[in-house]
Amino acid sequence: MDTLELMQKVRSIRILTRRLVDERLSGDYHTSFKGKGIEFDEIREYQFGDDVRSIDWNVTARTGVPQIKCYTEERQLTVQFLIDVSGSLNFGSGTRTKADLAAEIAALLAFTSIHNQDNVGLILFSDRIVKEISPQRGRNAVSRIVREILSSAENATGKTNIAEALHRLETVQHRRSVVFLISDFQDDGYDTALARIARKHDLICCPVSDPAECNLPDAGMLELTDPETGETRWIDLSSRKLRDAFAEQVKQADEALQDRFLRSHVSTMRFSTDVDPIDAIRSFFRRRANRRLRHRA
Repeated sequence: MDTLELMQKVRSIRILTRRLVDERLSGDYHTSFKGKGIEFDEIREYQFGDDVRSIDWNVTARTGVPQIKCYTEERQLTVQFLIDVSGSLNFGSGTRTKADLAAEIAALLAFTSIHNQDNVGLILFSDRIVKEISPQRGRNAVSRIVREILSSAENATGKTNIAEALHRLETVQHRRSVVFLISDFQDDGYDTALARIARKHDLICCPVSDPAECNLPDAGMLELTDPETGETRWIDLSSRKLRDAFAEQVKQADEALQDRFLRSHVSTMRFSTDVDPIDAIRSFFRRRANRRLRHRA
């Protein structure tokens, strides 16, 4: 991808996601995530229905009229994106690769974040840390994030090391943050790091997949290459037994991944290259918003 093509791709994602954020996501996002805490707003006269526990008895004694303390939530958050740009993200059987999808997801979430005045940061990783952008605000910051994802994924090589990415986040981000981990999760051995980050941060794991990874086509003899190891082999896809065994293996791996998320108490959003990501994001925000409203009640 040359520079002109890259900028056109960034611009198209930016235009699409800004419109969707303005129309469909911003309000749901605002009620989905807690701010860093609460801060004092004002003291006002008690009104019927107010929580009596909020009465300021000192001010009430001075004025002779019941007065309550009012607080507002300190909204500004830090949102960190941990995005996998290993070799396997370059795969896509349709109009978009998993890397394209990851960039769209990140753009939607990042534009929503800055719409609410939050800071956004980025860690790109494969089997090493590829790129870091410290948290900052503004549309230019989001455009840079999208550009870095697309550019790094285009040249991605190597395997996936999720534990290394989580360790790096732990090193640079000490205050509680919202963390979106976007990957195809073709890795193992990161359970301890995942659980540790989930205890400290609001961690949302976002598996991305492609339909062709789940069901092999009946396409005869094909030469397949593992994008992360470079290993090549010939496979006879006309074998129904082989295709069924592959589908079962994928199913078991997916169940193991879901079990890993449950054990670590991590929230999840799932995405596929053949489905628009907006609906999954909006549904996630609304579930979270409803859960927070129920807890407040």
